[in-house]
Amino acid sequence: MFGVKTHKALIWSVISSILILTSCAEDLEDNLMNQHFIGETQGTTYSIILVGEGEPITKLEIDSLLNEFDLSLSTYIDESVISKLNASSGSFSVIDQSRFFKDCYLKSQHVFSLTNGEFDPSVFPLVKGWGFMSNIESPLSQNSVDSILNFVSFSDNVHHSIKFEGDSIHLKKFHDNFKLDFNAIAQGQSVDVIWEFLKNKGYDNFYVEIGGELRTRGINREGVAWKVGVDSPQEGKVERVLDNVLNLNDNAVATSGNYRKFYEVDGVKYSHTLSPKTGFPVRHSLLSATVIAKTCAEADAYATAFMVMGLEKTLSFIRENPSEKLEVYLLYSGEDGEIERSMSKGFREYCSY
Repeated sequence: MFGVKTHKALIWSVISSILILTSCAEDLEDNLMNQHFIGETQGTTYSIILVGEGEPITKLEIDSLLNEFDLSLSTYIDESVISKLNASSGSFSVIDQSRFFKDCYLKSQHVFSLTNGEFDPSVFPLVKGWGFMSNIESPLSQNSVDSILNFVSFSDNVHHSIKFEGDSIHLKKFHDNFKLDFNAIAQGQSVDVIWEFLKNKGYDNFYVEIGGELRTRGINREGVAWKVGVDSPQEGKVERVLDNVLNLNDNAVATSGNYRKFYEVDGVKYSHTLSPKTGFPVRHSLLSATVIAKTCAEADAYATAFMVMGLEKTLSFIRENPSEKLEVYLLYSGEDGEIERSMSKGFREYCSY
């Protein structure tokens, strides 16, 4: 279980399933053979749809792989690799035969560096401080935030150093309060893990979704691109309203947003998107960021970073980093309070309307 995506500065997408399947799961009989697996994991649900033939797969295999992933990266499991590292002091070594932690760490370092620290997995103390894992009665003071920020930085050799040797992880913490939280990327990575598993089993057409984050391959049972819907961020709506529908083949998608969960104290709303630089919830007009990327881990991490950056910095980042092959769809509040939309140049080709 990973829990609420409170990505502090990485808002761990606090909207849990913003992306939903809009077709291809309603019935599973057609001219192509289908398999549909559903279950629970990481405090949410998963849905997997296979089209066509491949090696036989059981739900037990999928659940076992997801459990193995949790044992590496879930902060809710005391015996997980990340929990052991967080609880350690000084120099500490642990074995991770799955190497999920290593993969997550290295992917996170890449995004951290490229976003100039807008994405920072060392925000765990801030998440705890702001009470996103429990509840707090009042916002943190500037002094309290400054104190916590003394232990927040994912830069190597600032608060920690790490070395990977085969299955071994060697971590040296320069202060015991340095702790990691990969909630803003790990769920996306778990989608990639299942995606690779299915690909290696010989499937060419399938859909993997965990907690609203998803990755597709090939086509659906109707022989066309997979279709997924993007929620419209309208507070107070019981039924979800689609803002757009995306056509996806070999793509990964994740959405982060502020509009479904927030604190309200003395009439002031505090979003679950925390800046790892200021230590406070961000305050700008951006409501959600939907990212299309090569992998779901990247889509997840960048969606979080973009919610910290805000509208203009996000669009600039996309233009300045073409090698990342990212596309983004942004919903934000206009001057009159109405929802407005902006997207990167290449995003439109995925849109149905």
